[in-house]
Amino acid sequence: MNTSKNNSKSKFKQKQNKVELLLLILYVIGFYIFCIHRSLHLSRDHFSKLRGLRIGWLFSPPRLNDASDDQWRNFRTNLPILSLVFGIFTLLANIFRKLFHLRARGMSFFWLFLSLIYLSYLHGAWEYWEYLDNFRGTFRWHICFNLVVLRMISFGYDYHWAHQESRFDQEERNAHINDYSFTTYLSYLVFAPLYIAGPIISFNSFASQLDVPQNHYSIKEVIWYGLRWVFGLCLMELMTHLFYFNAFATSASWKMLSPMDIFIIGYGVRSHKFHVVKVFPYLALFSVLFPGMLRMMIAGIEAPENMPKCVNNCHDLESFWKSWHASFNKWIVRYMYIPLGGSQRKLLNIWVIFTFVAVWHDLEWKLLSWAWLTCLFFVPELLVKSATNAFQAKGALDGFIFRELRAAGGTITITCLMVANLVGYVIGPSGFSWLISQFLSKEGLNVFGFMLLTFYVGTKVNGIRHLYFTLHL
Repeated sequence: MNTSKNNSKSKFKQKQNKVELLLLILYVIGFYIFCIHRSLHLSRDHFSKLRGLRIGWLFSPPRLNDASDDQWRNFRTNLPILSLVFGIFTLLANIFRKLFHLRARGMSFFWLFLSLIYLSYLHGAWEYWEYLDNFRGTFRWHICFNLVVLRMISFGYDYHWAHQESRFDQEERNAHINDYSFTTYLSYLVFAPLYIAGPIISFNSFASQLDVPQNHYSIKEVIWYGLRWVFGLCLMELMTHLFYFNAFATSASWKMLSPMDIFIIGYGVRSHKFHVVKVFPYLALFSVLFPGMLRMMIAGIEAPENMPKCVNNCHDLESFWKSWHASFNKWIVRYMYIPLGGSQRKLLNIWVIFTFVAVWHDLEWKLLSWAWLTCLFFVPELLVKSATNAFQAKGALDGFIFRELRAAGGTITITCLMVANLVGYVIGPSGFSWLISQFLSKEGLNVFGFMLLTFYVGTKVNGIRHLYFTLHL
């Protein structure tokens, strides 16, 4: 009798969850239809006031293309030559490795030679030859130097730990002490496939794979990766022809819009400016950061995914930063977080780490504001997590309350993340009071409520989806 009652309760609960999920999905669909429709109208009505738009190649007649973001524009413009160069480099590397049976030392010389040729083209390294003064290169060297600094630090740490008897890096002991040569070091610093945009790997990992190339990915998997990247690139092209989010941000004309339009522009501009993944941004990130992973696999060196999962599914700051630019996160954990004391000093470590990240990007007051705001929002989350780690739902009511509190917490976290990114990358600390005043108006409060409801629904959908797959896998 009790068994039949439990079964009926379980079926009722499953049906209730399905109905709830259906309603939430309908809301999400309606939200994106509204955002897309409104974004198209905004781009059409205000394109004459925007900077950075260029004649596109899609549709007839051709629409304008949003090329206002420097990173995306440089990547897009140089994509043909980069593809050709990396294709030749990869082909030569595989031929020389097999033909001459090159190991770590031979491959380090080979990659150093090819990478120096690549850097000469990239940065225009002929300025002492007067007749080549017009050749200025395609990329300024200081743009890529930030990543070079990370590699310098990686080599220094790994070289130091290689001489220590007790080390914490149990997973990366493959590099032999003889691998710490000047040639391998230079090859690591200027390794062409990851020089511009990463992903970031440790010196130990790089040196060990020069000797034994990766074989975790088959040809079929590499081709599948390539097809995914081509799809992401095409979809990104489509959206920059339809939506001029970043052009709104760089031209500052969004300040004349209504609070609802500001929310929509802010929601969309993150795809280009902040790379905070919320459907649109996933594609921008996919197109800019993913090629590094693909090139590295083809070249025989395995690097971590910069985005192991769509960070749209991350509704708390900790999981977001673990998934966003994951190779950089692993670098920070290995070379900063653990040496600073790890989880025992987490509340203090985050201030040092995010300040470093801000200064590493550029020494600007608004980036420091972004870092410190992020830490300010991070501390309460860490405290709440430590207090609820031991909590276990003992009944249906406890589970319901926990899910609702989780959704509310996710809503607050996403809002805080948006505020920090807006201050750090768009309006600056001086515009923070203006932003608050806009959303404290009568219309702004309605938009703010709509925004919180949307984030709440998104967090609930993700939670129910995760629960569904957990129960059915």
